[in-house]
Amino acid sequence: MPTPRSRHRRTALLAALALVPLAATLTACGDDAEPAAAVAGTAKGEVAIGGLSNGAAKPTTLKAPVVDALRAQLPKEIKDKGELVIGVGVLPAGSPPLNFIGSDQKTVTGSESDLGRLVAATLGLKPVIRKSTWENMFLGIDSGKVDAAFSNVTDTEERKRKYEFASYRQDNLAFETDKSQSWTFTGDYKVLAGKTVAVSSGTNQERILLNWQRQLKKQGKKLDVKHYPDLNSTYLALSGRKIDAYLGPNPAIAYHTRTTEGTPRATRSAGTYSGAGSELQGLIAATSKKGSGLAKPFAGAINHLIDNGEYAKWLATWNLSDEAVERSEINPPGLPLSDS
Repeated sequence: MPTPRSRHRRTALLAALALVPLAATLTACGDDAEPAAAVAGTAKGEVAIGGLSNGAAKPTTLKAPVVDALRAQLPKEIKDKGELVIGVGVLPAGSPPLNFIGSDQKTVTGSESDLGRLVAATLGLKPVIRKSTWENMFLGIDSGKVDAAFSNVTDTEERKRKYEFASYRQDNLAFETDKSQSWTFTGDYKVLAGKTVAVSSGTNQERILLNWQRQLKKQGKKLDVKHYPDLNSTYLALSGRKIDAYLGPNPAIAYHTRTTEGTPRATRSAGTYSGAGSELQGLIAATSKKGSGLAKPFAGAINHLIDNGEYAKWLATWNLSDEAVERSEINPPGLPLSDS
């Protein structure tokens, strides 16, 4: 039978392990360009994905030979440069399984950056990952230092004022709560009255949550919205009962609930919501500057990967098969301006 001291040590160990996938991302800093050499395929026309994922994926190698007809659609300056600079909002702490710093403590890995590498290979470009905070990722696109973001960016009508999109995955959000809480979100924001919910700044989910906050205020009800610098801080607040829930991307929350199961920090999903609101399925999209001419070749490359089956393998590697889309679309309908 375990002694009180051994039980205490085991509880502390489990609590620490619950944060390992996130803590592993904390050593990265800055926004310097990072070559994708550490995750490149072993042969021409191949891309290794899911590597260095610390157990978040099942590493595999996918085929992504250059498609000349799609490469011909690229803007001349991109073809001449020979590189695709891919922005990921991975700092300060990342968000497994989407984008995070790998087990080597330096290489960006995740479903989003891996798709960026696959698209780049299909277009005959060298992928260069540029890591930054979420806000600086968009500033990078605006300034031209970043060609495109593959970073769980939701297609919204507001963002279309500045950016163009090529969709590649369904966008679903989720509320994550402590395992002990029993309330459920079924789409009616009124259930959030009296609650405190954390959300990441500058995100689509923040806009949705702040809209609900305004609606509740009109009804004389209160919804407190909290912001924390990173996910570690958010989850510490959740386990410390300082917040009732965290609203974030469904893939990241599904991953986190799996990794905390059976630990003192166990959490649960309290319900999901489309990233485009109640009337439209939200979509995640490759994001580039409006008028850049990149959305068309991106959509073509993604559809090529769909047709040859590599897209499905990419999703399966990261346990995201339930968020597949049938086709990549250029600038599909997104979150309406009225909900932004």
